[in-house]
Amino acid sequence: MKIKQIVTIGGGTGQYVLLSALKRIKGIDISAVVSMVDSGGSTGRLRDELGILPPGDVLKCILALSPRRDMARSIFLKRFKKDRRLKGHNAGNMLLTMLSRFTGSFPTGIQALAEILDVRGTILPVTIDPATLVAELTDGSRIYGEHAIDMPRGTQREKIRDVYLVPHHNDTISLYPPVAAAVGRADAILIGPGDLFTSIVPNLIVPGMIEAMAATSAPIYYLLNIMTKFGETHQFKGRSFVKELESKLNRPVTGVIYNTCRPPRAMLAAYEQQKSEFVQIESANPWWARRQLIGADLLEAAGNILRHHPDKLAAVLGQILERPLGVAAQSELTEPARHSSL
Repeated sequence: MKIKQIVTIGGGTGQYVLLSALKRIKGIDISAVVSMVDSGGSTGRLRDELGILPPGDVLKCILALSPRRDMARSIFLKRFKKDRRLKGHNAGNMLLTMLSRFTGSFPTGIQALAEILDVRGTILPVTIDPATLVAELTDGSRIYGEHAIDMPRGTQREKIRDVYLVPHHNDTISLYPPVAAAVGRADAILIGPGDLFTSIVPNLIVPGMIEAMAATSAPIYYLLNIMTKFGETHQFKGRSFVKELESKLNRPVTGVIYNTCRPPRAMLAAYEQQKSEFVQIESANPWWARRQLIGADLLEAAGNILRHHPDKLAAVLGQILERPLGVAAQSELTEPARHSSL
């Protein structure tokens, strides 16, 4: 059986969940393309103090694809408390930073840490050129930095009109060449889930990425978020997410994978306090005609956080990747069959 080449594009917790699901599926080779604009927490401090590329989202991908994930999480996500300089940093970010500085290359540092943890798959920064993400709002104002965009202040904020990248040192930003190669040989491309303007779109606006995506014949599947997010996708419907994504891709996606299970009322009420709403798909709308709609119960509602359940997601993705990719069909998998590798 031919090993299928699967490329994921995203960042943050969403890509961690997706990779955790894909790891359960046999017969695939995974290349994870990771956004390089994270500017919060330990990652932001390391970026500001040492001028390195942000390690946080890369570390999440490494942990997700490691067969020693649970053990590795307990060690590498542990935060230092005593030393003044180290306080607040986690061990994984520090190790990845040291490996990158010692080898003189951020991608080589990634490979080294992946080797330590026997990672199944390849993790690729979308660019190795440091840059800041900037959001332009509908009133013409601008917000600088992923963390500031991600965490709006106050109860009101204009909607995001567009986002773009500002290079730190060079005049331009370019796509990391192995990313273009991975997209070129992909049998399927999975985008999301994750914050639309701070985890997903920053990958697509790196110069060279859209050209690489335009040249591939691989089907592109978008994993839709379960909830909206104030400051980014406030009051978005499912179609709003897809239209925004496709405006950056300059092409329609092949299919949209979405959750059909409505969260418990109490959790929805808690999210509403944060101006966050359940994302719905109006499947009867003719706008969806050129796209597959693949709906299933993908919900995990544990610890007062709503996210995609890795096992449920693996079951649905396993069915999609087992059949000929890109076959036009609309389906709702309300009870996805368990994949043999779960």
